[in-house]
Amino acid sequence: MLERDIKTGELAEITGLHPNTISKLKAYRDMPKRLDRETLNQLCKALNCNPGDLLKFEPD
Repeated sequence: MLERDIKTGELAEITGLHPNTISKLKAYRDMPKRLDRETLNQLCKALNCNPGDLLKFEPD
């Protein structure tokens, strides 16, 4: 979001997700317990990126 200068409200409007949902996803330090494919797809489309740009995998 920072790289694309998009605020939470703007991203919510573009994706159709609730602003609280986006805020919660931004606040996670670890992978959220549940992130469905459609939400990830909406975020990637809106931010013009790939899932790997949004997620970081760290093995236990």
